[in-house]
Order: sequence, then C-alpha cells, then structure tokens
Amino acid sequence: MTPHNELRLLPWSGPDGKPCFLSTDDNGGTLSRLADTTEAAQLDVGQELLEHAMEVVTDAESEPAELRLLVRDLAGALRDTLRVAVSRGHRLPTPDSAARGDGDANPRLPAATFG
Repeated sequence: MTPHNELRLLPWSGPDGKPCFLSTDDNGGTLSRLADTTEAAQLDVGQELLEHAMEVVTDAESEPAELRLLVRDLAGALRDTLRVAVSRGHRLPTPDSAARGDGDANPRLPAATFG
C-alpha cells in the first residue's frame, strides 16, 4: 500500500475556529464515516434553507428581522457547502494520475498546504 500523505478537511472547525483535518488510510473508518454523514447533513440543510429563502424573498410581507436571520443562516450554509466542496475537491483524482492509471489516484498534499 502507498503511504498515506493526504489530509482530509473535515466539515467542522476546532474550538478556536481553525480547520480540522484527518489523516487516515481508512476511508471507511469511524471518523471518516462521521465526516461523510456530517457533510450530507450540511448539504441537506443548505438545500432546505434555499427552498425556504425562495419563499421568504417572494413574500412581500417578510419582515426585516426575518430577512436578516435568513441571510445569517444562508451565510452559514454557504460556508459549510464551500468547506464540503474544498474537502471533496482535494480528494478527486488529478488528471495526470488518472491518465497514468495510478492505483491510488488521489492528490497528495502536504499538511503545510493548508496553513
């Protein structure tokens, strides 16, 4: 097996607001499955919030306080969605490795890449 160097950006932040990463060779491990479940839940919440937003913005009687709350919630959902997209994007095979037919085509990024 090839040594594992890739870090997975997890869908939550640490207590100080900094990103959390996972380094593992087991994509089916407990923490990987928890991250997968959390990502799915975050995307579901974003979808539901988008549907609610469409209702609120088309309602002429929506109050400013409701709109401010909606914007705050949408910003949080967008933050979560972008984190999921970045995490998943880092785990996609690179065109070069896919063309070479490497057995493990995931990109390998050093921890320093993430700050």
